[in-house]
Amino acid sequence: MNVLKRLVPRKNGFRATLKYPTAQLSLFHSSPNSSVEVYSQDQEVVIALGSNVGDRLHNFHEALKLMKKSGINISRHACLYETAPAYVTDQPQFLNSAVRGFTKLGPHDLLGALKKIEKEMGRTDGIRYGPRPIDLDILFYGKFRIGSEILTVPHERIWERPFVIAPLVDLLGSDIESDTVACWHSFSVDSSGIFKLWEKLGGESLIGKEGMKRVMPVGNIIWDWSKKTSVMGILNLTPDSFSDGGKFNSVGAAVSQVHSMILEGADIIDIGAQSTRPNASRVSPEEELDRLIPVLEAVLKMPEVEGKFVSIDTFYSQVASEAVSKGAHIVNDVSGGNLDPNMLNVVAGLMVPYVSMHMRGDPSTMQNSENLKYENVCKQVALELNERARDAELSGIPAWRIIVDPGIGFSKKTEGNLDILMGLQTIRREIGRKSLAVSRAPILIGPSRKRFIGEICGCADAVDRDPGTVASVTTGILGGANIVRVHNVRDNVAAVRLCDAMLDRRKFLA
Repeated sequence: MNVLKRLVPRKNGFRATLKYPTAQLSLFHSSPNSSVEVYSQDQEVVIALGSNVGDRLHNFHEALKLMKKSGINISRHACLYETAPAYVTDQPQFLNSAVRGFTKLGPHDLLGALKKIEKEMGRTDGIRYGPRPIDLDILFYGKFRIGSEILTVPHERIWERPFVIAPLVDLLGSDIESDTVACWHSFSVDSSGIFKLWEKLGGESLIGKEGMKRVMPVGNIIWDWSKKTSVMGILNLTPDSFSDGGKFNSVGAAVSQVHSMILEGADIIDIGAQSTRPNASRVSPEEELDRLIPVLEAVLKMPEVEGKFVSIDTFYSQVASEAVSKGAHIVNDVSGGNLDPNMLNVVAGLMVPYVSMHMRGDPSTMQNSENLKYENVCKQVALELNERARDAELSGIPAWRIIVDPGIGFSKKTEGNLDILMGLQTIRREIGRKSLAVSRAPILIGPSRKRFIGEICGCADAVDRDPGTVASVTTGILGGANIVRVHNVRDNVAAVRLCDAMLDRRKFLA
C-alpha cells in the first residue's frame, strides 16, 4: 500500500497534516516498478550524495550530470564533507553532500531514476552500508511524507546521521523561506525543527574533527581549509598596479618573487595580469594572457610550488579558461561574474574553486558616489554577495567550490572598509539567512596596502602600509576570515600564526 501525505505548516509552528484525496493523485500498485505521479507543478526535492570508491569527486560530478539529464534541475548545493564511514567502519572515508532541485518526476519515478544512475555508475548489491561509488537518497519530496514497500520519505534513520543532516542544513537558510521548507522542518523528529535537531547532534562542534570535515576540492587535493588560515601572496604582472606595478613583469623577477613568498610561508600564489585599482584602464584578454601565460608556466614548473595552490586574478572567462588549462587551481574574480557574461558558465565547466568578490560597477566606476551608497554596508554586501553566489550555483558552480570576498577597497569608503573588517560575522549571518551553505564558505579578505590604511595611518606610499595591513589582517582573522591576500607575506604569516594560536586557545577554553 502507498501512503502519501502532504503537510501544511501552521502559521506559528510546523505540525499540521492534510491527507490529499486520491482524485488529485494517481497511485499505482507499489511494486518495484510502481510510481506515484503528481499532476501539478514541479516538486522541490532534496537528494543526498555519498561516495567512497574510486574518484569520489568525479563520481559526484557524473551523478549531478546524469541527474540533470533525468529531469532533476538542481538549484542549490550543500557544502562538501569528508566523513568517517558509519555502521561498517572498515572501509574508506566518504565524501558527502546534498542538493536541492525541482522535478516533474513522481516520487517512485524519481527513485527509479536515481537507482538507474547508481547502476550506470557501477554500484552493485554488496554489503549494506558498505563501499559504493555513488549513493543517492531522496531526503524530501515536496511537502509530502511518503511510505511504500520500496520508498520511505523522509527515512526514519536520517535523523541520527550527522553526515546527512549537516549538508541538509546547508541547503536551508536561517529564515524559513517557503511553506515547503516549513514542512521539511516539520518532518524532523525534533518538534522545533531541523536546526534544533542539528544542534542536539552536536552541530558545528562536530565540524573539523576526524570524523567530519568541511572540505573543498582544489586540483587533486581535498582541502580542509578550516585547519589554519591560509596566506595568499600577491604577484602583480602589471605596469600600473597601485603597490608594485612594473616590479615583476619579467619571468625571472616573477619567479624570484614567488620563490621568496613560498619561503616566507605563502600557501597560495595569486597571479594577476590586469590592474583593478580605482580608475585603471582595462586591457584586452589577449594582452592579459600575453603577460600571464609565460610567468604562469614558469611558476608551475617550480619544485617549491608542489603542494601550493596557484590562483588567477581575472574577470575574463577566456583568461580563466586558458590559465586553468595550463594548471592554475583557482579563479579569483573581482567582479563576481559581472564583467564577463560567460565567466560563471566557463568556471562551472572548469570545475575549480571560484572566488566571488563584491564590487559594484567596474574599476573605473566602483568609487563613484552612486556605488558608495550603503545604508548598512555589511548587510548590503552580504545580500549582494549572496546574489552572486546564487547566480554561480545556477550556472553550475556548486557551493562547495565557492569562496566569498567582501571586496575591501572596492566600492567602499574608508568607514565601510572598517565596518567590513569588524563585521565578517554579520556578513556570514546575513548570507546565512538565505543560504547556510554559502555562509559557511571560506571568506577571503584583501586589505593589503589599501588606500584606507594610508588615510588612517598617514602613509602616502603603499609600501609603508604594511603595519596597518598586519593590523587589518589580524582583525579579519579573529573575526572569521579564512584566507588573507597580502603583498608582504613574511610579516603577515607571523600575524596569521599568532591569530590561529589564539583561536585554537579560544576553542580549547570554550
